[in-house]
Amino acid sequence: MSFLSSLFDLLARLFNPSPPPPPPPPIPPEAGELTPLAPRVLMITYNPTVNPATGKKLIQELNWNDPETLAQGYITDLRESSGGLVNYQIVERIEVDEFPKKESGFVYDPQQFVSAYRAGGAGLDPGMVDYQAILAKFNILARVANNEIDEVWIWNFPGAGFYESTMGGKGAFFCNSNPLPNTETCPRRFVVMGFSFERGNGEMLENLGHRAESMLARKFHVEGFVAKTYNAAERTPALGASARNVFERFLLFDLIAPGQSNIGTIHYAPNSPADYEWGVMSPVQSCCDDWLLYPALPNPPVFRTVDAREWGSGDIREHHKWWLRHLPKVAGVTSGIANNWWKYIADPNQVK
Repeated sequence: MSFLSSLFDLLARLFNPSPPPPPPPPIPPEAGELTPLAPRVLMITYNPTVNPATGKKLIQELNWNDPETLAQGYITDLRESSGGLVNYQIVERIEVDEFPKKESGFVYDPQQFVSAYRAGGAGLDPGMVDYQAILAKFNILARVANNEIDEVWIWNFPGAGFYESTMGGKGAFFCNSNPLPNTETCPRRFVVMGFSFERGNGEMLENLGHRAESMLARKFHVEGFVAKTYNAAERTPALGASARNVFERFLLFDLIAPGQSNIGTIHYAPNSPADYEWGVMSPVQSCCDDWLLYPALPNPPVFRTVDAREWGSGDIREHHKWWLRHLPKVAGVTSGIANNWWKYIADPNQVK
């Protein structure tokens, strides 16, 4: 470039400077629309052959429940409880004719497993399953990243070593268990649900309930949720009645907030004296109906007398559906959080 050309270039830049780069796009506000979700599920069923002589597989040999029937019941329960806002779609089903490997490398021998189970569980391996091997075998990280699936349901059995729920992907957080390691390369968060075909729909909803508690505790910034709700050493409630936000208020039950019960937790109904006691008939005061009016929660709360007849008189499935039905599911935003809490439960990527 000649001296004259360089001079002209300098003068042009001095008197006609380049426009500044555009500012980054603003972070969009929390969406308050009621948008139905249809999460796509990869369903994996570990159902190995355990009787070579008859060809019977594990479920048939031990007369356990049909995963397909359970899955459809679960989908129906969540669709109804969410008011039609969550409708799971199973996009692929894979049945695996083998036992999953544990982190230790241990794999059950089929006949030894059946014998151990029939002997009351003595001899079953307590170790965790090898999640990394499963993620690799079924190409789960790539499939989530490519937007083919949104979550994974894994059907298993006592002693298999699966969490009720666990989360992977970039930015994964506690979801009733610590996040899956070595999954940060996946740009989308996803949940792996561990369901047992030895159990029923009630236990499936319990898994989902703990997932919901984890998701909402994260969204509402409830620090140390597990420690605050249950004292790990004594298994006694420790949250107390000093709710700092609406989710903490939602969780209140009479044992920790006498006369101020709301909905309770997935373990504690409004009048439960201990874990899992959903059939207690002792009456307590609860403002549970207020939650059907959210976000217009009455002030002061409207209390009435309730007992276990409200939530199925001890039936696990009925209690959990009652609990889930009270989760807010209306349009709008309150204090920067959508009034439809189901969006956070069904899609962990919505939890910012």
